[in-house]
Amino acid sequence: MTAYETSDESTYGRDQEGDAGGPPPRTHLSTAGLRARGWSAGMVRQLLGEPDLLRANPYFRSAPQIRLYLVERVEAAERGEEFRAAAAAAARRSTAAKAADRRRRREVLARIAAEPVDVPLLAPDKLAALAVEHRDHRDADRTYEQGEHVPVPDGATVRYAVPDALDRWKVAYLRRRLARYDELLGGLNGGTGRAAAEELLRRRVYAAIAEAYPDLAQECERQLYEREGGPPGG
Repeated sequence: MTAYETSDESTYGRDQEGDAGGPPPRTHLSTAGLRARGWSAGMVRQLLGEPDLLRANPYFRSAPQIRLYLVERVEAAERGEEFRAAAAAAARRSTAAKAADRRRRREVLARIAAEPVDVPLLAPDKLAALAVEHRDHRDADRTYEQGEHVPVPDGATVRYAVPDALDRWKVAYLRRRLARYDELLGGLNGGTGRAAAEELLRRRVYAAIAEAYPDLAQECERQLYEREGGPPGG
């Protein structure tokens, strides 16, 4: 371990003559260490300016150098009124951003819950033919992308398809036709908010397909169980 590689990745240059019974005192803080103390990038630029040390990244030599700041200088800044004012302003911005995220999540969930899901109503033979065609296109794409993938033989048409497989292809085709509803997720970033919205949308789409095609209800339930890992109907 190098002199600036520490267990919490936030300190540098521990005093080698410190108390053997405990960790030696820290002399420098990295930007990660500053974030843990409530510093934002803007606060670092405003109150600390240039780093006191620059060191190569111990894990990735091609990465930007690690910026290190003297603990004494950091602590002196933290005692100042300017730091307290900047920290308070950053906290207010963070609170406002979180509130905005929650508001967007509620709005998106409300839109998904209220939006009618219009499933195309097709004659059985037409739906089966389109489902097999869609499966064939997807199979060809996988063969091209994965190389070693073995496609379903061309002879596996509607006439020879196993009923369970045909139901699976029908639901997959209908879900593809309803992919436009993914636009309802716009404005949501990753995380639990988007995951909850995606789950609600997925459940609404499967429910709409099952309502439009009752003979596909069991397959919709199976796929939903497969995607969410919960018991069917749960």
